[in-house]
Amino acid sequence: MQALRRRPATGRPPKLDDAQVAAVEAALAQGAQAHGFEADLWTLERVGVVVERLTGVQLARASVWRLLTGRMGWSLQRPQRRAVERDDAEIARWIAHEWPRIKKGQ
Repeated sequence: MQALRRRPATGRPPKLDDAQVAAVEAALAQGAQAHGFEADLWTLERVGVVVERLTGVQLARASVWRLLTGRMGWSLQRPQRRAVERDDAEIARWIAHEWPRIKKGQ
């Protein structure tokens, strides 16, 4: 019977405990600019720097990825590329007025 009992998972224990992961998640929620980065965009390297500052643990890029996607439940997000000069009101006006006129001419 003893041999059939469940044993704890084998393998290397995680470098960060649950309290450290919670602290990292709270720090990441503040945004990248709050941690001295120029743009408010997180990269694996930037997250690694924040993890090292907070916990003293240096993680490889793959470990940072596993931390974000596995333990924190985050997913890859890419910013939308839009022109700074974009005018949504003018676009809406053009679609409502100009496009039907152009389409009608066909």
